[in-house]
Amino acid sequence: MQVHAYAAPAAGQPLAPTTIERRDVGANDVLIQIQYAGICHSDIHTVNGDWGPQPFPVVPGHEIVGVVTEVGDGVTRHAVGDRVGVGCLVNSCRECVNCLKGEEQYCLNGAIGTYAATDRDGTTTQGGYSTHVVVDADFVVSVPDGLDPAAAAPLLCAGITTYAPLRHWNAGPGKKVAVVGLGGLGHMAVKIAHALGAEVTVLSQSLKKQEDGLRLGADDYVATSDPEAMKALRSRFDLIINTVSASIDINAYLKLLAVDGTLVNVGAPPEPLPVNAMTLISGRRSFAGSAIGGIALTQEMLDFCAEHGLGAEIEVISADQVNEAYERVLASDVRYRFVIDTSTLGASA
Repeated sequence: MQVHAYAAPAAGQPLAPTTIERRDVGANDVLIQIQYAGICHSDIHTVNGDWGPQPFPVVPGHEIVGVVTEVGDGVTRHAVGDRVGVGCLVNSCRECVNCLKGEEQYCLNGAIGTYAATDRDGTTTQGGYSTHVVVDADFVVSVPDGLDPAAAAPLLCAGITTYAPLRHWNAGPGKKVAVVGLGGLGHMAVKIAHALGAEVTVLSQSLKKQEDGLRLGADDYVATSDPEAMKALRSRFDLIINTVSASIDINAYLKLLAVDGTLVNVGAPPEPLPVNAMTLISGRRSFAGSAIGGIALTQEMLDFCAEHGLGAEIEVISADQVNEAYERVLASDVRYRFVIDTSTLGASA
C-alpha cells in the first residue's frame, strides 16, 4: 500500500513530501487511517542526527491517533471504526522477562521503535507523519471517547513519558513534586502530577510561563536563574522530573531533593550530565532515568487522562508547516505541542 508521508531525506535536511510503502495487513495487524500526529523533540533529535546515524529517509512521528480501517483475522481487541493510538513502540520480543512483565519499552532483545528502527521482517519502520500505518494489534491502544483526538496525540509520548515515573515513584497526596522545564513534556507532567494529588512546583529559567504553569495545576513556580529562590528550595522535594533535553547543572537540582528523594531524567540531552557523588551521598538521594511505559501502562494513562479531562495544550498545523514547526520547537516557541493534521497530506495513492 502506497501512502503519502513527510520524510527527512538526510541528517539535518528539511522534511519533504514523499510516498512510502506500508505492509499488507497480517493476521494480527491493524490498519489505521491517521488523523493526527504530534511533533516530539525526539523527532527533531533523530532527523538532525543528534543520536547517531539513522536509516534515511526517515518518516518521524510516534504520537499517533487515528481510526481503524482494517483488521487482521486474528485481531479481537480492535475493530473497524475504533479510535486508536500508537506511541513509541510497534514491537518487542514478547519473551524476555521485561516484556512478560509488561515493560516492553525495556525489552532485553531490543524494543522496536515506531520509526527509524528495524522491524522483525527486516524493513525500516516509518512513523506517523503519514496518512496510514499498519501496526501489530498488541501495540495499539484505545483512545477513550472523552479525549479530543488532536489533544490526545501527544499523550502517546509526552503523556506516558511523564505518567510512567510519576506512577513508579508514587507521586500523590503528601508528595512534593518539582517539574524542570515547562515544555511539551513538562506541561503534561504538571497536569498529571496535579491530578494525582501531589503538590507541584515548576522550575523554569524565568517566570515567563508562570501564569501558564499555575493555570495547568502548579502550586508554585520558581525561576532557577534566581540563586536565592533556588537556595530556599534546598532539601524540599520528594521527586523531581527533569524534562529538559539539554545540558543543565544537574547537581544544583539534586540539592533540592529531600532525604531519599529522587531526580528522574526523562529529557534526553545528547551530552552527558556530570553528577557529584557527594551530592547524592549527603542526602541518600537518587538520580534515575525513565523511558516511556509499556502498552498496559499507556492504556492506563489514557484512561486516567480521560477520567480527569487531561489533554495536551496544542497547536494544530498542516503538513507543509512541519519544518517551520521544528524551528519553533528549537526556539521554545510553542505552547506546548505541535500536532499535524494528517488529512493535509492527501489521500493514499
